[in-house]
Amino acid sequence: MKKKILAITLSVLMAASLAGCSKELSDDYVTIKQYEGLEVAQVSKTKVSDDQVESTINNNLSANVTYEDVTGRAAQKGDTVDIDYKGSVDGTEFEGGSASGYKLELGSNSFIGANGEYKGFEEQITGHNTGEEFDITVQFPAGYQKTDMANKVAVFNVKLNGISTAKVPELTDGWVKKNSDKSETVEEYKAEVRKQLEDSNKATEDSTLQNEVMEALLEQVEVKKYPDGEVDDQLKKIKDYYSQMATAYGMDFTDFIEQYMGMKEDDFNTQAKEAAKKAVARDFACELIAKKKNLEPSKKEYEKEIKKYAESSGYKDVNEFKKQAGEDVLKTAILQQKVAEYLADTCVQVEKTDKDNTSSNTNTSGSSAEK
Repeated sequence: MKKKILAITLSVLMAASLAGCSKELSDDYVTIKQYEGLEVAQVSKTKVSDDQVESTINNNLSANVTYEDVTGRAAQKGDTVDIDYKGSVDGTEFEGGSASGYKLELGSNSFIGANGEYKGFEEQITGHNTGEEFDITVQFPAGYQKTDMANKVAVFNVKLNGISTAKVPELTDGWVKKNSDKSETVEEYKAEVRKQLEDSNKATEDSTLQNEVMEALLEQVEVKKYPDGEVDDQLKKIKDYYSQMATAYGMDFTDFIEQYMGMKEDDFNTQAKEAAKKAVARDFACELIAKKKNLEPSKKEYEKEIKKYAESSGYKDVNEFKKQAGEDVLKTAILQQKVAEYLADTCVQVEKTDKDNTSSNTNTSGSSAEK
């Protein structure tokens, strides 16, 4: 499912535009008033700090953590325990309240915490030894995400299978040699990590600029007419994308857009229709610019970029990726990327104003005895 969603995203989320000071381009469907020298808000440059390098290295070390079994003492905060648990309310087991062989770090606060007279889930495991089986009682918080469990008192039967402690490796030349293809010493590895962070920042800056310049383009595009069926086709892709997102979250489509997008279905349909019209206008504008500036990739370039898309979307089989995403969709995305890069190279960045600053939000979900 994730692979399909990522593939469809290529056709939906490439919506971008541009603006500038060049000669007008026109065909039967659109007129582009200008496309070079587009004026966009200046993209800020981010310098990599020593703290960022150190934090990244620490994360890399933690990713190579090993565990040592603990014997001769009870579980304590900071330990990782292997547990089986089964939860019930008023003697009846509830969905999502059971697991076997679950690895839980005590003190991570990832499970239900203390509430009123009841101690937290993790807190009640401390003090127990490997092999013990016991019951603990917790109370779900009032604002629990699964509303049918809010404020309810649950009993969990827990079996403690094992206790272990995490051992994070030290940063040494020996560790670097085993874990890096480029570096052999600690200092070389620090330089390697810094370069990776700098490259990542540069990629983010380039992407931001290209998105800005593509948005500016649409402001310079006048649509004469929409080809029959084009807007409906784009609208279907958008709806299919969000329908698959809803399915991935295990939700009804209407509930998904209300909870995760904050809108009613009628509002979604209106905005989706406008987005579809923009996508069609963008497609024709990019085709015009690509033709004018000889930007269309060769067959070899297309194949190279499609392979990159496939790898980034988790596909090993490029042909399967083409089948899932649609080769025409991929070629359109790649051509538009080329156009975005060209327009970014010719744009004019100006200092940001307050009206340029926008914000967005995201959301998460959880399950079982977790918070």
